[in-house]
Amino acid sequence: MSALCWSGERLEKMDMSVVSEVMKHVDLTEPRFCVAVIAIIFNPFFWNVVARWEHRTRGLTRLFGSPYLACYCLGILILLLNVYRSHSITVAMKGQSRMELMDREAVFCTGVVLLAVGSLFVISSFFALGFTGTFLGDYFGILMEEKVTGFPFSVLDNPMYWGSTANYLGLALMNASPVGVLLTAVVALSYRVAIEYEGPFTEEIYRQRSQRCKHK
Repeated sequence: MSALCWSGERLEKMDMSVVSEVMKHVDLTEPRFCVAVIAIIFNPFFWNVVARWEHRTRGLTRLFGSPYLACYCLGILILLLNVYRSHSITVAMKGQSRMELMDREAVFCTGVVLLAVGSLFVISSFFALGFTGTFLGDYFGILMEEKVTGFPFSVLDNPMYWGSTANYLGLALMNASPVGVLLTAVVALSYRVAIEYEGPFTEEIYRQRSQRCKHK
C-alpha cells in the first residue's frame, strides 16, 4: 500500500512539473493570445445566437427574400470568422516561445497525422451534409430528408467540430507550441458547449416537423 501511495505521489509531482514547464512558455496576458481566445469563444456564440433568432423570427429570410440565400450568406460569414479565428491562433502561436520538449520529430509527425485525420473529418462532413446542412440550414427551415449516418458520422458524432479541433492540435504540435495546445483546449471546450445547445435544439426542430407530418 505504501508503495502504491509513493507511486501516486510521484506521478502527481511529475504531472505538476509538466504543467509547470508548459506554463513557463505561455503568457496568458499577451494581447495576441487574448484576441485568439475571444475569437474562439465568439464564433460558436455568434452563429448559435443568429441561427436561433432566425428560427424564431425568420428575420434573415425576410431580409434576403429566400431561406437559401440567407443561409448561404450566414455560412459565408461563418467561414470568414473561422478564417480569422485560425489566423489569430497562428499569430498567437508565433508570438510565444516554442517548447523544447515538444520540438521533436515524433511530436511533429503526430501533428501531421492529426492534421490529416482532422481535415478528412471536416471535408467528408461537408460533403455528407452539403452547404446548408453544414451551416445551420435546419434553423432556416431547410431540413434534411433523413439523418446522415454514413462516414464520418458512422465513426463519431459531430465529426466536423472534432475534426477542426484535431486540426488545431496538429498545428500546435507541428509548431511545438504550448500556447497552441492551450488554445486547442479552448476550442474543444467552446465546441463542447455549442454541442450541448445545438443538439437538443436541432432535435426539437425535426421532432416538430415529424409531428406536423403526422397531422397531415
